[in-house]
Amino acid sequence: MVEDRSNELPASRCSLALGVASDTAPGVLHVLAAGGGAAFGPLEGRTVLFGRGRPDVHVCLGEDDLRVSRAHGALTRRGDRWWISALGRLPLRLPGSRLLFRQDEPIPLRTGYTPLFVRGSHERLHLLEVHVQPTDGDRAPADHLGTTRPPRTWPLTAAEKRVVVVLAQRYLLHEPHPIPLSWRQVAEHLNELRPDEGWTHKKVERAVAEVRNRLSAHGVSGLTREEVGEPIGNTLNHNLIRELMESTTLVPPDLRALEQEG
Repeated sequence: MVEDRSNELPASRCSLALGVASDTAPGVLHVLAAGGGAAFGPLEGRTVLFGRGRPDVHVCLGEDDLRVSRAHGALTRRGDRWWISALGRLPLRLPGSRLLFRQDEPIPLRTGYTPLFVRGSHERLHLLEVHVQPTDGDRAPADHLGTTRPPRTWPLTAAEKRVVVVLAQRYLLHEPHPIPLSWRQVAEHLNELRPDEGWTHKKVERAVAEVRNRLSAHGVSGLTREEVGEPIGNTLNHNLIRELMESTTLVPPDLRALEQEG
């Protein structure tokens, strides 16, 4: 049974993509899954386990999915870096669509935020968020008196949020060259999630157009045909997704909305 859980993070914690407390010590590792997480100091040789096998791991991931291994991966402190290794049968998916298998050598984690994914049963995606606090040499010069400028997030209805998350899922997965899903693909996915809502490609197109027009009216550029010109292709939706992600209106944990209900 794992006993070293350090400072636990509640399941209600929204996302590590939005950062951690500014007074966190350099090298501290934060790990968060849907069921909660914990923070760990950078002690040499410390190993943080994650996987399905609660309570034998530090952070439980995909506890109701038998495709996830009981101990699916480990984060280990060696020298001045945290290293990640895969232990489970399924590979870990890192940003850039890189797959890490259990026979691979551990790789170092960069400082800051890293989303990790495990594809489980029925195409479910289990997200493990990791944040490594930078050392002083990685930080920008201090500005103690400056006013904090929070990102401007955009309000979306629950239905709009589901539509744009499906539309943007390749971006949220950090694929190397993502493109938006087609209207028909989005409608098919939404009908799997919410079969009673009767989504069609036209209904999806109208919902996304409403979001684009609203943001354009508030000064976001690159969201209208007049600005972009022909051929349009995926440009309007690409620009919309980039704005939603850069404003943190969309963050990787939103992918949990793609899990089938019930």
